[in-house]
Amino acid sequence: MSQNGQNGANSRVDSKGEMKFSYGGQAVIEGVMMRGAHTAAIAVRDPNGQIVVHEQPLNATLYRGRIAKTPFVRGVVGLWDALGLGTRALMWAADVALGEEEESVNFNGPIGWATVAFSLLIGIGLFFLLPTAGASWIGNLLGLTPDGSAPIGMAAFIINLIEGVIQLGILIAYIWAIGRIPDVKRLFGYHGAEHKTINAYEAGAELTPEVVAQYPIEHPRCGTAFLLTVVFVSVFVFSLLGRPPFLLLILSRVIFIPVIAGIAYELLRFTARNINNPIIRIIVKPNLALQHLTTRQPELHMVEVAIVAFKRVLVSEGLLNEAEAVIPEPRPEAVSPTLASVKN
Repeated sequence: MSQNGQNGANSRVDSKGEMKFSYGGQAVIEGVMMRGAHTAAIAVRDPNGQIVVHEQPLNATLYRGRIAKTPFVRGVVGLWDALGLGTRALMWAADVALGEEEESVNFNGPIGWATVAFSLLIGIGLFFLLPTAGASWIGNLLGLTPDGSAPIGMAAFIINLIEGVIQLGILIAYIWAIGRIPDVKRLFGYHGAEHKTINAYEAGAELTPEVVAQYPIEHPRCGTAFLLTVVFVSVFVFSLLGRPPFLLLILSRVIFIPVIAGIAYELLRFTARNINNPIIRIIVKPNLALQHLTTRQPELHMVEVAIVAFKRVLVSEGLLNEAEAVIPEPRPEAVSPTLASVKN
C-alpha cells in the first residue's frame, strides 16, 4: 500500500477520530476538480489523452482562517467562493478538453465572474422565485392563501410545503432532463469518479483506479445532497415567516437564501460527521438516493483522472510526495468521441 494508504491514514484524523479536513470537489468537462485546504487541483484529459493539471491556490481566510471555523457563516461564504471557483474550473476544463493552449485560458477575470452572476440569477429565478409564484397560485386555487391579518398558520405551512414540493420537482426534472444528454452523462461519470476517490481516501484505501473503483458513487457531502437539504430547510424557515404580501414574499426568498444555505451546510456537515449513526443513515437516504441522478458508474480512465487531481491536493497538504503524484501516460482511447469530433 502507498504512503497515503498507510501513513496518510493516521494524519487525516484528529484525536477524536474525526476527519481533520473535509475534502470536496466537482466534475468538470473531461475531468475533475478536487479542493483541499490550500489548493484546488483540476485534472482534465486533452484530445491526445494526456492528463493536464491546473492548480489554484485557495483563499487562506476562507479555507483556513476564522471564517472556516464559524458555523453558518462558513457555509455561505464557502458556497459563494465554490460557485466562482467551480464555474472558472468548468471554463478552463472545456478549453483544455477541446485542445486549446493551457496558457491561453484566462482562469480568472470579468467573463468568469459575469458567468457566475448570470448563472446565480437564473438559479434563483428557477428554483426560488418560480416555485414561490407557483405555490401562491395553487394556494389561491385551493382557497388556502392566508389573509394579511393571519399570515402565519396551517394554511401558510401547507402553501410553503407545496412550494418545497415544486422546488424539488423542478430540481429533479432539470437534473433528469440534462442527464439524458450524452456529454452530461459522461460528466456525471466523472462525478462518480470524484465521489469514489474521496470515499476511498477517507476509508484509508490505496489510491489506484482498480481499488478506488470498488467504492460507492454516493457521498454524504455531495452538492446534490446539499440542494435537497436546502429544499427541506426552506420549508421550515419560510413557514416561520408565513405568507406575507407577494412582493415581500418574493423579497424574503432572495434575502433568506444565505440563511437557508448556512443552515443546510451545517446539517449536511453534521450528518456526514455522524454517518455511522443508524438514525442518521436513515435520514440521509433521500440525499444519497438523489445522487443517482447526478452520478454514473465511471470508467477506469475517469477514476484515473480523479485520482490525479486528488493526489495534487494531497501534495499541497504535505500528505503525499511528488514521486507518488506522477501523471500517468496518455490514453488516447479515453478521449470523449464528441469533443474529439468538435476539435477536428
